[in-house]
Amino acid sequence: MSNILIIKHGSLGDLIQANGAIEDIKNSFKDSKVLLLTSKSYSELMYQCPYIDGVIVDKRLPRWNLFYLASLRRLLNKYNFSHVFDLQNSSRTRFYKKYILSSPIWSSSETSLEPGQKKMNFDEEPVLNRFETQLEKSGVEIIKLRNMDLSWTFVDMNDVIKAYKGEKYILIFPFCSKKHIKKKWPYFKELIKKIDEYYKNKYSLMIAPGPNEIKESSTFGARVILDKDKNFLNLNQLITLINNSSFIISNDTGPAHISSHLKKRGLVLFGSHTTASKVSIENENFKAISVKDLNQLSVDDVFAKVKNALN
Repeated sequence: MSNILIIKHGSLGDLIQANGAIEDIKNSFKDSKVLLLTSKSYSELMYQCPYIDGVIVDKRLPRWNLFYLASLRRLLNKYNFSHVFDLQNSSRTRFYKKYILSSPIWSSSETSLEPGQKKMNFDEEPVLNRFETQLEKSGVEIIKLRNMDLSWTFVDMNDVIKAYKGEKYILIFPFCSKKHIKKKWPYFKELIKKIDEYYKNKYSLMIAPGPNEIKESSTFGARVILDKDKNFLNLNQLITLINNSSFIISNDTGPAHISSHLKKRGLVLFGSHTTASKVSIENENFKAISVKDLNQLSVDDVFAKVKNALN
């Protein structure tokens, strides 16, 4: 039995988006042991994934930390991987290919280029298109890439939902990472008030904050969903909460990508940081509003899109 390595460090949305590709790789190497190299933040979730046989945590310490790199090199090479599928395609993983992993067959965006094609041009294509090209050139049959099954992530959320009396709810994600503050639309509080006044008791308006968002979440005027009123939801709970929602409104964050791949009805807001097409987020149910400056996107414009989708 040969060993296959898939590299996908994150982020959350990117890892969820790669699940279809991961399943296709596993199905193409059914007699092989498939391992995932990922970040600690996502290891607990991905240990449950039925399409991989194990998870290796990469601490992603600085490259000047030679002791860590040496230990990582020893760990990875003891598996004698026959194939490496680099779905991260970052400068770090290119470094790993050169200095850390000795594998006879390495699949990446660079190995997917046509003669004369530049990586910078290839990277401008929609991410799922890039995955498709990469996997096809590696001999992987494409079946689940755009039709992934995330049901393995679902957990029982009845107690949490009942505690907030929300049978039908609109789930709102007004946050973004501190590194990407330009992704954050500043008028969610006003939008929540407008939706609440229009729909009254038809929908509960809910926010599911991350560990550093709990304090801010109380300022928006929506119900804050926590596990037992004290802890933020784990990733399984978050995905299940999204799956059971009536509608999603979000900045361009991990929960938006989860919503898209669950085919949920919803709306994601994009500024100039990237395009909805490039990150492959839109589908028949999940739509994007794209503007040059999120600060100039009005509450009325967003509410009109919400109302049109819900009515």
